[in-house]
Amino acid sequence: MAVGTRVAGVLPLAGASLAAVVLAGVAVFSVQQAGCVDSGRYVQRDDGQMELVDSCVDPAKLPPAQQPRKQPEPAEPALNELNRSDPLP
Repeated sequence: MAVGTRVAGVLPLAGASLAAVVLAGVAVFSVQQAGCVDSGRYVQRDDGQMELVDSCVDPAKLPPAQQPRKQPEPAEPALNELNRSDPLP
């Protein structure tokens, strides 16, 4: 009975350890297959923006940058229903 309890307690730990080793192996294999010699570096431009330079990332394969959304115009204030007067200037 005690052996069964020990085995039941060790199995989740062994399974999680095996999964971690497999995922680490997949990550190493993926990085080796990427074929990128230079990983690049980030440089801050004069306008404060960060830019990735000297990397094997092809800018033509990247999705286009999203354009900023136009801010809606502020709404006009409503009339005050309690005293039926115009809004404050």
